[in-house]
Amino acid sequence: MRPLQISPETAVKLSEKLGVPLEHLMHMPQHILMKKLAELAKEETSNSSQSESKE
Repeated sequence: MRPLQISPETAVKLSEKLGVPLEHLMHMPQHILMKKLAELAKEETSNSSQSESKE
């Protein structure tokens, strides 16, 4: 399997956000990465909507 075709800066940011070691991220299957990104986006959306409702 080929490593992901993303820039080093993007890889570092994704690694930090997802809490996954950089080496694992680069060799993660694309469909799993997309699933994790969708979960992260859903989490951030729910967190932002909760903070808006508190104001």
